[in-house]
Amino acid sequence: MSLPLVVGVDGSDSCLLAVDWAVDEAARHGAPLRLVYASLWERYEAGLPSVGPGRPSEQVLAEHIVASAADRAERRNPDVKVTTDIVPEDAVDALVREGLDAFTLVTGSRGRGEVKGLLLGSVGLAVSARAHCPVVVVRGDPAGLAGTHERILLGIGDVDDMSTEAVRYAFREAELRGCVLDVVHAWRRPALDRNGNRMRTGEPAATYEERAAAVVEARIGAVSAAHPQVRTRPATPEGPAARVLVDRSAAADLVIVGARRRTRTVGLQLGRVSHALLHRARCPVAVVPERR
Repeated sequence: MSLPLVVGVDGSDSCLLAVDWAVDEAARHGAPLRLVYASLWERYEAGLPSVGPGRPSEQVLAEHIVASAADRAERRNPDVKVTTDIVPEDAVDALVREGLDAFTLVTGSRGRGEVKGLLLGSVGLAVSARAHCPVVVVRGDPAGLAGTHERILLGIGDVDDMSTEAVRYAFREAELRGCVLDVVHAWRRPALDRNGNRMRTGEPAATYEERAAAVVEARIGAVSAAHPQVRTRPATPEGPAARVLVDRSAAADLVIVGARRRTRTVGLQLGRVSHALLHRARCPVAVVPERR
């Protein structure tokens, strides 16, 4: 049996967009869809008004949320198999655990009850940092959410910063969607000196560009050969990687970055680039953990 796409649902508008995106993604992969509502409502059960024997209002709300999300998913694509679950557990812990047996975890960009205007909800950020499978945070403008750009964006770090898992994920997505794969590795000149002047190294910009191009080839070469039908467009712009990728996300249907495991702590190392994309990208963001 194929692993499911797991979506964290909470009744928010952001969650409903995530359900729509996940249904389309499940259909592309021929995977089942699992909708999970997680809350610590049992902890506060004694203080909640009851609407029936043994059924506090929060449980009734949870049942309504998952039923509504399942109905929305089935109406969007009745061919996708949908299952639901309600777990009395912290949302982050529950989704991270679900990710142990998931193809991909999907969350909205903000949860129910979170501060209006917040760039990224706490659940989406924490799950992206801790999950053992790829996590997609569904965010962005209407064009990015609708997938009309026909372009996937893959951010490449230095050779040691990214495993081939993210590269494989990107090629698979581009192949299934019939999209162009933009592979971007940004580079920067040496830092300024104490007087604000650029340090002189004697190396022209072309040298940095050549090094960046070599990094791209080293990261995608073998995977690209296994997906000859995917058209790639390598790019090596000068500038901060976070800003470059956020800007380019405006013309992408999905932006993908890798994440390293910390060596002495639990979870994934989310750097500046991942944080910037999760907060400001104009299309859904996939954070793919390496598997070493």
